[in-house]
Amino acid sequence: MPRAKKGGNASAQRAIGLRPPYRDLAVPLYEQVYTTLRDAIYRGALADGATIPSETELVRMMKVSRITVRRAIEELAARGLVVRAQGRGTRVRQNIGAEPIVANVEGLLENSLAMGFRTKVDVLEFDYIPASADVATGLDVPRGQEVQMNVRVRRLESQPFSHLTTFLPPEIGKHISRQDLGEQPILVLLERLGIHVTHADQTISAEAAPPGVAAVLQVEVGAALLKIERRVIGDSGRPVEFIRGLYRPDLYRYHMKLQRVQKSKTRLWRTIDQPRR
Repeated sequence: MPRAKKGGNASAQRAIGLRPPYRDLAVPLYEQVYTTLRDAIYRGALADGATIPSETELVRMMKVSRITVRRAIEELAARGLVVRAQGRGTRVRQNIGAEPIVANVEGLLENSLAMGFRTKVDVLEFDYIPASADVATGLDVPRGQEVQMNVRVRRLESQPFSHLTTFLPPEIGKHISRQDLGEQPILVLLERLGIHVTHADQTISAEAAPPGVAAVLQVEVGAALLKIERRVIGDSGRPVEFIRGLYRPDLYRYHMKLQRVQKSKTRLWRTIDQPRR
């Protein structure tokens, strides 16, 4: 990526999609700079192998200190999104977006975010409904309380591969519109509201495709689909999202690494933490 000239910073900033952080949010400035750069990488505005703007350029573009920019870049490097080379600048790591849709358990939330940028989404339904018993449990709200429900289908290179029904608690849903859901992953929308996602509880099973879902995913009625239910928890300790997803197994799969370990007198399987690349 060529160095931006003095008069070209504004156009370069628009092309990449960088925006100065919001100073009235509780989210630290370095974290806002990090997420802005991360999002630019995931959606391809900063392509594989591209040199990201220098620290000096980012200070000027983002209107923050050099320390803030440096910490944001360190976070990108720690998560394997960029590679720093002495005298050659900081480059986006190659092949971030080249892999098929494969999610590992250890990187659950980050994988979901990357998928959100790599795929296209259509919002099929958007409404406010009384919480059923299972949704009330998932969001930790009273049964019958009004919650936001949205139904989306995700596509990879025009092929539909997931049907997602998401429920948001009222204090969050009122800040997220149908247009927002069509333009940004929900995790990004939560971050912009100052909500930090810390962990998720998830179950994986299978379900036969009902007629409506089968038509959307372009499979036969009754075809086996991968079913995922996820309860996403924020740093307040409360649920911020409850989602049910049905996935075509030919286009989406889960992957985990296992290790055989000795525990007491028994040998057991356990997952191996994925190394940061």
